[in-house]
Amino acid sequence: MKSIISIFLCFILLASCGTLSRKQDHDNHQAHQEHRNHDRHAAQMAGREAQKPKLVVGIVVDQMRYDYLTRFAARYSEGGFKRLMNDGFNCSNNHYDYVPTYTAPGHASIYTGTSPMNNGIIGNNWFDKYENKVIYNAGDDNVNSVGTLSKDGKMSPRRMLTTTVTDELELHTQGRAKVIGVSIKDRGAILPAGHAADAAYWYRGSEEGTFISSTFYMEQLPQWVSDYNASNPSQKYMKEWNTLHPLSSYTASGSDLNEYEKPPRGKQTATFPYDLPALQEKNGGFNLLKGTPYGNSIVADFAIAALKNEQMGMDAIPDFLAVSFSSTDYVGHQYGVNSVELEDTYLRLDLEIERLLIALDSQVGDGNYTVFLTADHGAVNNPAYLQSQGINAGYFDDNELLTYLKARLKKDLGNDTYIKNISNSQIFLDYEKLDAAKLEAVYVQNYLAQILTNYRQIDKVFTREALTHSNFTTGVGALIQNGFHHKRSGDVVFVLEPGVIDYPKTGSTHGSSQSYDTHVPLLFYGAGINQGKTVERTHIIDIAPTVSSLLGISFPNGATGNPIVEVLK
Repeated sequence: MKSIISIFLCFILLASCGTLSRKQDHDNHQAHQEHRNHDRHAAQMAGREAQKPKLVVGIVVDQMRYDYLTRFAARYSEGGFKRLMNDGFNCSNNHYDYVPTYTAPGHASIYTGTSPMNNGIIGNNWFDKYENKVIYNAGDDNVNSVGTLSKDGKMSPRRMLTTTVTDELELHTQGRAKVIGVSIKDRGAILPAGHAADAAYWYRGSEEGTFISSTFYMEQLPQWVSDYNASNPSQKYMKEWNTLHPLSSYTASGSDLNEYEKPPRGKQTATFPYDLPALQEKNGGFNLLKGTPYGNSIVADFAIAALKNEQMGMDAIPDFLAVSFSSTDYVGHQYGVNSVELEDTYLRLDLEIERLLIALDSQVGDGNYTVFLTADHGAVNNPAYLQSQGINAGYFDDNELLTYLKARLKKDLGNDTYIKNISNSQIFLDYEKLDAAKLEAVYVQNYLAQILTNYRQIDKVFTREALTHSNFTTGVGALIQNGFHHKRSGDVVFVLEPGVIDYPKTGSTHGSSQSYDTHVPLLFYGAGINQGKTVERTHIIDIAPTVSSLLGISFPNGATGNPIVEVLK
């Protein structure tokens, strides 16, 4: 018996020795692996530093749904969208994480890395309860126009409350980086360029057809811009707009003649060709070009001129060129998501992007610059067209809602003046009148929410009380909360049913929490960028932290997004 016990104890001792030996081997292996990981990390960091771009080019396409990349893919060239998709990184499930999905909030959120709840840009226009009037996101009466005698230059980014990735680049380099924003729209140039930019330029149509700025950035235009404007750059585009390819080949769109599009003034039908010189006088002079593909050509021309004349990307200090193509939005609004006009505009924009990339290759060198391309929002298909296909959709009228609510307020609360404003699907209350009537604001909010919930075509309702005292983590509530600024937003927010818009019956619009408005492209290409694709969900607010990580600079001061790790080498 003792011998058996002795043998058993010896077996245990040998097993334990083996375990200790294996544990020591494991510890040695782990230490070696950690050392290798440290070396790999150091190598990656060194590689990343070596791949820091000399120039970042941010491209925002106004009103571009993600499916435009796939719907028109067969007709794109190899050097435009396809070059960015095939040789860069495609985040194919990229969304806005807030509403409203409009141009100004979109541009601000792309570059600040946070939503309107922090950056304060809650719409293109919004009711300012302190000034008691509707204000414009970039309007600034404290600055003057540069390059025009009109008031179109009285603009600045002062209403944007947080910094941008472009601001942080300027701060990081002590102002030695060169940052320039270019767009047809003022807000498309100003908000991306940020507060500390060297310049922002936007298009003045009418009788001028030139690029202008404001005294927020400069006292007078640089000589090269003055010379550029003096060359009458828009006149060459005042020509016929016909399809790039035979009209019959535009099979990714509906018929050219239909009832869902709005023709320009002076033309009976929204059909090709468009004689722009003949339509010019009745459509605001050179403003007519904004709603054609040639508006994008004008922006590409000026962006390339800025690249060359400002010698961007030519030294070791990274520069930033922010380009926003806005004519896609004008075309989308007028002709709609399913129009031949829109398809032709994107086929032509593809060629402009190719031209811009070729200019970057020539000046900065492929591999020395980084590009990202995204959109400020998507767009809904024309509701009347959707209805013709048996899909639920329709039209809403804010004015009818206001009339209804006033009648209810008069009947139930004895006064129909408690509402100051309805805009951007928000209701602003008159607090002075509520105080005078000894009515609690929360009571009136809940009262209106109950009425609105039962109003036709309204899907959901949120009160200020709920949005400021609750934490919505998913669904529409989270999107509303991310777009809700405590000081600037209204007191009741309502959400329309899918496919329902407050808009004329021709063309398309945007602004909702639906995927047709939130799902937009996100492509990265160039220095420091992996080649690949992800279907994991990413958000628009992730762009600025990703670019900040690439540049090795601070995130924008209100950033709530995260770097997209898969994108970066």
